[in-house]
Amino acid sequence: MPDFILQTQRLSKSFRGFTAVSEVDLNVRRGSIHALIGPNGAGKTTCFNLLTKFLEPTAGTILFNGIDITREKPAQIARRGVIRSFQISAVFPHLTVRENVRIGLQRQLGTAYQFWRSKRSLDVLNARAMDLLEQVGLTEFAETITVNLPYGRKRALEIATTLAMEPELMLLDEPTQGMGHEDVDRVTQLIKQVSAGRTILMVEHNMNVVSSIADKITVLQRGAILAEGPYAEVSKDSRVMEAYMGTADAELQGAH
Repeated sequence: MPDFILQTQRLSKSFRGFTAVSEVDLNVRRGSIHALIGPNGAGKTTCFNLLTKFLEPTAGTILFNGIDITREKPAQIARRGVIRSFQISAVFPHLTVRENVRIGLQRQLGTAYQFWRSKRSLDVLNARAMDLLEQVGLTEFAETITVNLPYGRKRALEIATTLAMEPELMLLDEPTQGMGHEDVDRVTQLIKQVSAGRTILMVEHNMNVVSSIADKITVLQRGAILAEGPYAEVSKDSRVMEAYMGTADAELQGAH
């Protein structure tokens, strides 16, 4: 297998003359946690949308495990093992926590879209669902209706449902957004824990999170790569300081 699980070559996206992503060459090493950071409007989420084909690139190439997936549909890419979580918690609010994970597992039975089947046919997935809930620290919440979960626990549930899809590459979009310190710490440790044997590409604003778990950081500014490398290196780059300006500048220093 190639060293790099995901690569982009001159990946670009323009909207009516505005270039949101400009000739991005991304190299995500297999088994690593790779963070995509940058000020608001830098093109991070657009980049994610291109990688998962929610948007079509204007130009450039996307390679997954050395295979060109640039023209594949989102469902094809998901079947390859590229699974994404979103900024907004994407779970079914009126199902239990266990039922949410079980939906992610249904793909293994080939019944993912057969909602009219007997619920009993899904009982074979209960043990695996509970195993995943244990991995993310949600065992005690298994029968809780999801709408009643605290926000940080919902994000943990989303990670569990993402794991249920058996990802080879997990794309996490702002996994700690809107959380208090305790939840941020819990989810940060959870990401580190579930990264064993997997590759994670994450968009994250919280520099403390990035500095503590990312193996490599790519900094975007105005859609282009500004700097790249380990946190200790990137955080000292004067261009990165300038891009973040004032408050985020202090954030970078504070996390260092």
